[in-house]
Amino acid sequence: MSTILLVDDDPDILRILKDNLEFDNYRVLLATNGKEALDLFDTSRVNLVILDLSLPDIDGIQVCRRMRDMSSIPIIMLTARDRVPDKVLGLDSGADDYVSKPFDYLELAARIKACLRRSGLIEDPLVIEIADLKIDTGQNAVWKNGARVPLTQREYALLVLLVKNSGRALSRSVIKESIWADRELYRDSRTIDVHVQHLRAKIEDDPTDPKHIVTIPGTGYIFYE
Repeated sequence: MSTILLVDDDPDILRILKDNLEFDNYRVLLATNGKEALDLFDTSRVNLVILDLSLPDIDGIQVCRRMRDMSSIPIIMLTARDRVPDKVLGLDSGADDYVSKPFDYLELAARIKACLRRSGLIEDPLVIEIADLKIDTGQNAVWKNGARVPLTQREYALLVLLVKNSGRALSRSVIKESIWADRELYRDSRTIDVHVQHLRAKIEDDPTDPKHIVTIPGTGYIFYE
């Protein structure tokens, strides 16, 4: 299991990213400022760093440079600044990649995998077998009774979220924060309902009487084996 050091002073960002990363089978260490980040980096075995550019004590650029002096592990810079000079400064300080806020978690997840793969640190993909489904997280692929199921990126992410929380009701707000980090692509709760409807049509034997993805009235959805 790869360990990711997540550095950001926004508690909401930390919580949402931590939940998503743990769903994707990463171990997550948290730091809210530059000093905490450098201490954890120095004392823990870290495989990748997600580092916010704007921190309350030490600027993210300086933190990145100090980390780069100690190690060559991948660093992804995360920032609300979207100007080209800021991106260039981040990359020049030793960052391997740059993601601007607001961002889509699926994009960040793909960049994490790419960085780990380039560094030879990618873990063996997790294969989940539950009920009549097989989910290969390395290929982002799903099979039902041995047949490949064509899913969109968000349908796949939604299925994995539900499966990894099998037997636990997930509210629409939790699903929204986990799958729709980019608020511009999320209109209202019907966005989730439509994706669930499409997902049921692809994995349920009878989408009108679902056995796996079940609606919890007034709450959200739950996955049953």
